[in-house]
Amino acid sequence: MLRIERQEKIKEWIAQKKNMTIKELSKHLGVSEMTVHRDLKPLIEEGTIIKTFGGITYRGDAALDAPSPKEECVYCRKKVNESFAFRLILSEHRIEAACCAHCGLLRYQQLGRDVLQAICYDFLRKTTISVPLTWFVMDASLDLGCCQPQVLTFEYKKHAEQFVKGFGGKVFSFEEILIELPKKMHLKKAHHCQE
Repeated sequence: MLRIERQEKIKEWIAQKKNMTIKELSKHLGVSEMTVHRDLKPLIEEGTIIKTFGGITYRGDAALDAPSPKEECVYCRKKVNESFAFRLILSEHRIEAACCAHCGLLRYQQLGRDVLQAICYDFLRKTTISVPLTWFVMDASLDLGCCQPQVLTFEYKKHAEQFVKGFGGKVFSFEEILIELPKKMHLKKAHHCQE
């Protein structure tokens, strides 16, 4: 089967199933997972699908509503920088983008059970990771000029801990950051009110 034929098959399947794993695609197409990744690249770029942790999700008409790198963060309205983008996949193929993990986590808390999946990028490796499996670093001395308190994302705890050794801050799991980020913001707001 030629690449173009595989891509048409992928479009057909994802329109029907809405979500598929790379492993499923590899098995159905009879090609390696690496070949599947190469076949998906143009489909992701054209907006037909979005890459998720371990697979893909159908964008359909929602692709027209999905934020592009030039659009605004759903939470703070800053421009979305793809390197730090945090995506929330909601029901009915809706996708929201936040400019960074700080805004993405706050929006995640606002939406609660409406979030089907959340993905972000590993700060060092730039690979896509599932937010619940992510390690977060808050209060590092490296200022990237985004929302404060700044939150950086890492796929591996070991990488987050090594980063903290060089740039300070503290490492949090997903459950911990959902508690600590609002606390930190509340303390910061209280401090500004006293000034």
